Amino acid sequence: MATLLGAVPGCQKSTTNSAISPEEALTTFELEPGFQIELVASEPQVADPVAMEIDENGRFYVVEMHGYPLDKTGTGKIKLLTDKDGDGRMDESTVFAEDLVLPTGIMRWKKGVLVTDAPNVYYLEDTDGDGKSDVRDTVLTGFALSNPQHNVNSPLLGLDNWIYLAHESAVTAQVFKEEFGDRGSDIMYPKRPDGIRLPDNASGRSVRFRPDRYELEPVAGNTQFGHSFDAWGNRLLVSNANHAFHEVITTPYLKRNPDLLVSNVSQSISDHGNAAEVFPITKNPQLQLLTDVGVITSACGITHYLGGAFPAKYDSITFVAEPVSNLVHFDKITDKGATFTASRVHPGKEFLASTDAWFRPVNMYVGPDGALYVVDYYRQIVEHPEWMSEEVTKSGALYNGTEQGRIYRITPTGSKPATWGKDLLGKATTAELIEKLADRNVWWRRNAQRLLLDRATAQDVNALEAMARNPAKPLGRLHALWTLEGLGKLRPDLITAALKDPVAGVRTNAIKLAEIHLETAPTLVPSLLALQSDADPKVRFQLLCTLGFVDNAEASAVRQKLLFADVDDPWVQIAALSAPSSQKGDLLNAVLARYKSNDPAYGSLVERLSAMAGASQPAKTINQLLQKATAPVSEEKNTWQASLIKGVAQGLKRRNNTLDSNFQAEQELLIRAFFDHPAASVRSACLQVLQVTGLPETAQTTAAWQRAVQTAGDARQSPEKRSEAIGFLAMRDAKPQAPLLKKLIAPSEPLSVQVAALQALGSIPDETVSEYVLQKWPVMTPDIRQPAIATFFTSSEKARPLRIKLLLDAVEKGIIDQNSIGWPRTVGLMANSDPDLRNRARVLLTKRDKQRDEVIKQYQPALELSATAEKGALVFQQNCALCHQIGSTGGIAFGPDLATIRNRRPASIMGDILNPNLSIADGYDLWTITLKNGETLQGLISTETPTALTLLNQGGQETTISRQDIESLKAMNMSAMTAGLEKQINPQQMADLLAYIKQAK
Repeated sequence: MATLLGAVPGCQKSTTNSAISPEEALTTFELEPGFQIELVASEPQVADPVAMEIDENGRFYVVEMHGYPLDKTGTGKIKLLTDKDGDGRMDESTVFAEDLVLPTGIMRWKKGVLVTDAPNVYYLEDTDGDGKSDVRDTVLTGFALSNPQHNVNSPLLGLDNWIYLAHESAVTAQVFKEEFGDRGSDIMYPKRPDGIRLPDNASGRSVRFRPDRYELEPVAGNTQFGHSFDAWGNRLLVSNANHAFHEVITTPYLKRNPDLLVSNVSQSISDHGNAAEVFPITKNPQLQLLTDVGVITSACGITHYLGGAFPAKYDSITFVAEPVSNLVHFDKITDKGATFTASRVHPGKEFLASTDAWFRPVNMYVGPDGALYVVDYYRQIVEHPEWMSEEVTKSGALYNGTEQGRIYRITPTGSKPATWGKDLLGKATTAELIEKLADRNVWWRRNAQRLLLDRATAQDVNALEAMARNPAKPLGRLHALWTLEGLGKLRPDLITAALKDPVAGVRTNAIKLAEIHLETAPTLVPSLLALQSDADPKVRFQLLCTLGFVDNAEASAVRQKLLFADVDDPWVQIAALSAPSSQKGDLLNAVLARYKSNDPAYGSLVERLSAMAGASQPAKTINQLLQKATAPVSEEKNTWQASLIKGVAQGLKRRNNTLDSNFQAEQELLIRAFFDHPAASVRSACLQVLQVTGLPETAQTTAAWQRAVQTAGDARQSPEKRSEAIGFLAMRDAKPQAPLLKKLIAPSEPLSVQVAALQALGSIPDETVSEYVLQKWPVMTPDIRQPAIATFFTSSEKARPLRIKLLLDAVEKGIIDQNSIGWPRTVGLMANSDPDLRNRARVLLTKRDKQRDEVIKQYQPALELSATAEKGALVFQQNCALCHQIGSTGGIAFGPDLATIRNRRPASIMGDILNPNLSIADGYDLWTITLKNGETLQGLISTETPTALTLLNQGGQETTISRQDIESLKAMNMSAMTAGLEKQINPQQMADLLAYIKQAK
């Protein structure tokens, strides 16, 4: 709901902090052409809404979270909204439930609702019809009561009749540890204390449950605030800076082979990046200390549109709320193997955006009319104080807007207002419910399935089976099959028929249903095997997952066929290896027999298989693999050797039992291969195994150590071999070699050698590396500065605070420009667990140049002046085009492309224009290079290679310089763009320039 990241340090406060009326808010929207937006509910009927549900009678249940961000006294409520006069706008509001802490989600269930309010999931019911709940049962408990945007939320009924809860690990609080430091406990049904328990807050994973059966399971993935299903049951997830990812593989497939290491069960599907660029239109946005600007930073409320009322091209659209940037983002979803790709619909425009900084969309829903309902929290501030400056936290503004909130309805242009309470499902017969299983709109399908699970009787099974066979209604077949499954009435012959369905989504779900019945209906196996050549990749993927539960030779052969048919899809590899029998050596031999050196997929497959062997196989087997993989080859073409060794290294890391002492022979084998094998990839892989097992205390190791020292310092050796030797030195205490390592961190040395020496020096658990980095910082080139900065953060727990203190000292003294630290590390510093370091970083990294601030103050009127982008284009050409482009056009690419900043607020852009030395973009500081022949050059270092670097001058001239020719180089700690533009343009021209930068494409 809010953001873990935050604003450019030092950003100025908005000049307008006032809310506007709901009617006026409608005038602030920029909406996708072809759509209209109308107000459905607002204050005083509703306030602080974060979630809602439209029930079968057309009533709105709205979750109000008044306590965000810090109030845990029980101010949360559930409001019941109704439209009495039929005009489509809610006009009656009843407090259905209150005394909730920080409620986050709601779902209609049985005769009441399920509400998530950590640490609990409640069932609330109104038994006397007065619109107020008089039943409150705790269904589940044990969830972490952490920062509210990370708490359990969004109960959602899945196609498979399970209720899914959005959930993730408790966030670690540093500032508000007492209020939000709860890590959760065993998640359980309090009415069944001896029943199923999910320990440790379900290990931070999402949860699914069936309360009427007391069933409870962890789900493979996790999601932050919100989740959504597509029509076929694929689950889409969201987190602050990642607006769309897909849970590809589920828990049962991972549990059956614990030796298969799968670090992520979800695929990020955005083709425009995580923390993707967004295009707000906000005037005077409200941004806090740690709010990232111009990119997705608070993504939530993901909603795959399944309403059927929008034009057909929107059937594959997913919407995501971005409250910090006051907009709703949208992507087109397309199939990509076992998963999907999410692509922008427009290159530089969102589905919905507002100029009002208080517009805070946090959730979206498809209604029974097919409309998209947008829940607007409407607050001045949505970031949590954990990541704010103390000044804002104590300003009294945290709860501005707490009595306001809106719900909007978005429909195609010309749509009529909604009519609530008519033709919904509250009084529908069973036959009518079955018919609605085939409706275009998911609201009807989902609610009809839910109600049928409550109402259907034995005599209704025939009608459900008829729908399951209806050739004209694929969605009806789909929902009828799962409804029959939920009722315990699904017959194997219906599954067999569904496995031949003409629609791929139905076939995929039929495989899932067959999996549930494998033990009781083994006759389904031949029908499953018959799908081995199915044309659809998602059908083949699900078949591969399911056949992992079938242990016979025919199924094994089909699994192998499916694997090699789609071997380039990493998820297919995971599905194949999840079968318990994949641990046998037969599959590895089959892969090696088919190995294609020009296809990276085979390398990753070998690596996964050998990792499983390294984790569980006896030492003898591992010995045989290493002997085979380190055998000399004439050239580096059979790259499976390196992949096999790297996999063994990964497996050994996870090994519970240690290898016997006989492994010393293999360590010595690896040492020899590390120094003498002709393939660099094999040498590197051998080092990885040795880093896991350590070095034996033998004469050979001592000799190898001396050889590594000689190789590292020998300029006649290749940079590759020298870097490898330095890595070898880092496996023991590198302190005795510190003088050599320092000598190797020099501009004349190859880049890879410098980086390896830095990392080895950084392995010494004290401040040695930090002191040397600060000493040499002025002569470190851009490509070496990033690994140098990393050494301040990668060290032992004891040394890290000391290194960070030295880094902050260097920033304070002007030795290191704070922009060199990078945004993610800046956020980490300002959220450090050490309060002294955290507070110092927040002060230091937001400090401004008071002298330049006076200049910026003089230009404040430019932010309010009427501006013309066309005139701004002329200002740009006359003053900026010599060094800058916008979107790779319109000037000379010397300084940063200004398209990267056009989504920032005008005040921030103007600040950088008038005070460029405050914010030197990474890689755009000026350098002076002195050559051995006495010549001096100056410019930007645009590119670097191990043996040379390229200097870029104003006007675009490039000069390539050999590292061997460099006598010295030094950063000038100043931007290539000098301050003083105020002498060339007046406030009106500045206003026009800002308009041009913001609008140029």
